[in-house]
Amino acid sequence: MKDLDISFPLDKFKKLIIDIGWESLDDWFNFWNNQKNILSIDQYWNNKVNDDWIWGLALPLLSQAYSFQNNFSDRKIIGISALPGTGKTTLGKWLEAISLKLDFKIAVISIDDFYLPSDQMKLAIINNPWKVSRGFPGSHSVNLMHEKLLNWKKNGELNVPVFDKSLRNGLGDRSHWRSDNPDLLIIEGWFLGIEPCSSDNNYQNIITSELSPHESSYRSKIQENLYKYLDVWNLIDNIWHLKPLKFEYMNLWKINQEKEMFLQKGKALKDEKLTNFLRMLNVSIPQKSFDFINSYALLLIDQERNLVEAGLNF
Repeated sequence: MKDLDISFPLDKFKKLIIDIGWESLDDWFNFWNNQKNILSIDQYWNNKVNDDWIWGLALPLLSQAYSFQNNFSDRKIIGISALPGTGKTTLGKWLEAISLKLDFKIAVISIDDFYLPSDQMKLAIINNPWKVSRGFPGSHSVNLMHEKLLNWKKNGELNVPVFDKSLRNGLGDRSHWRSDNPDLLIIEGWFLGIEPCSSDNNYQNIITSELSPHESSYRSKIQENLYKYLDVWNLIDNIWHLKPLKFEYMNLWKINQEKEMFLQKGKALKDEKLTNFLRMLNVSIPQKSFDFINSYALLLIDQERNLVEAGLNF
């Protein structure tokens, strides 16, 4: 890997690759280096993407998916936990496309696809302090999410809603349903794997002084909502946590993501709505909670989204 433009240390990365099932890092690299005709799918992943993302994240994740498919009779679910604007949606499209070249099929879905329908959403988000239309724990059809993931694990049939964030002038709504029969399922989300704060953890109060009384009380409600997601998290076999070195990097990424959506679809969050949404992302869940995600792999990125560390999270 010496000819690649990567900056993350290889000692931790090597342990990850071996744990996935390869004899050595060299064997793994040589295998994928001989698949260059497969890797270049320009419409999903262009030359702007650095080597570190392809070799440090995408290919290791794909390698684990491939290993799961070949070595286990039961169906596996991999989770990707990453803050908004990180790049997980693009990664998901690439993984779906590349897997077909390897003769097995990955489907990537988001917990956002399970946002409540608009009429139910209005009730679920009423009186939230940020005046946002969605996003925080409690705005999803959690029972439906659990039902659909469990159903796929049992019979291989995937039937899930698809949420379009550009509908309703950027408020979003379900646009259609997706039916598929993938060999492996990946689910991604910005708070995927987050657990409610237990009574013996004091970090939920770390920034209480920075919250309004309304925010503080509503955050307690969100903590109660998180309990409903635990059955979903338990269906996920491995979580890959893509984590920024500093939480605040997410703000710029999200702003750029919304600008891109506006260019593509003409609708996006902006001005006060975007400011409020960013506030919700920053304070609705204690930021310290993201340090305790029970992930299989931990991948750290800097402000420019360069991968600076990749390895096992244990």
